[in-house]
Amino acid sequence: MPSWKNIALQDSASPLMEQLSFFHDHTLMILVIITTLVGQIMINVLFNKFTHRLLLEGQIIEVIWTILPALILVFIAIPSLRLVYILDEINNPLISIKTIGHQWYWSYEYSDFNNIEFDSYMIPTNSLETQMFRLLDVDNRVVIPYNSQIRILVTATDVIHSWTIPSMGVKIDATPGRLNQVNLISNRPGLFFGQCSEICGANHSFMPIVLESISPQHFISWISKSL
Repeated sequence: MPSWKNIALQDSASPLMEQLSFFHDHTLMILVIITTLVGQIMINVLFNKFTHRLLLEGQIIEVIWTILPALILVFIAIPSLRLVYILDEINNPLISIKTIGHQWYWSYEYSDFNNIEFDSYMIPTNSLETQMFRLLDVDNRVVIPYNSQIRILVTATDVIHSWTIPSMGVKIDATPGRLNQVNLISNRPGLFFGQCSEICGANHSFMPIVLESISPQHFISWISKSL
């Protein structure tokens, strides 16, 4: 999760989020260059008294300011299209997890294992223990092995919710009557926090998400205890 006074993106915990961060920096760099250049031109025009005799009839400059923006858009579009292919669905995930949004909690089903399903409620403030995060910790976490392809199937039972974990680069709507799919890979162990990102009612702010990424060996042990 981000630290205090952090206005940037969260530290990435998946290859997808790394690529999203790179694309963000790439686009922001282009925007800063354009803003600086246009600002300098506007200041020069406002604070000098020179007049160009061909200002109203300059076909060369018109060609330049038509082609140059097109080239800039190409430099933005190419990495954007690459990201679209990275976001594409996978065919053979290692684990499939079904996520169901309710008012106002999440429930999870491990489709590849029998009898592993649980509800995940936010821990109330008066029940928090030391080192727990207020309004973010839950009683049952989603557990996945790192460096493994995970498929998340998302739906809801009542209204539209949104299952979101910023550090994973995952944000997907949970829509009643519809099954949405997203894939993720965690590249390091840790706890990763998220929240519902679709206004879903009175307790919208009180249905957090906690993803626990552990080693495959510990994940097998956790599965064995849960069966």
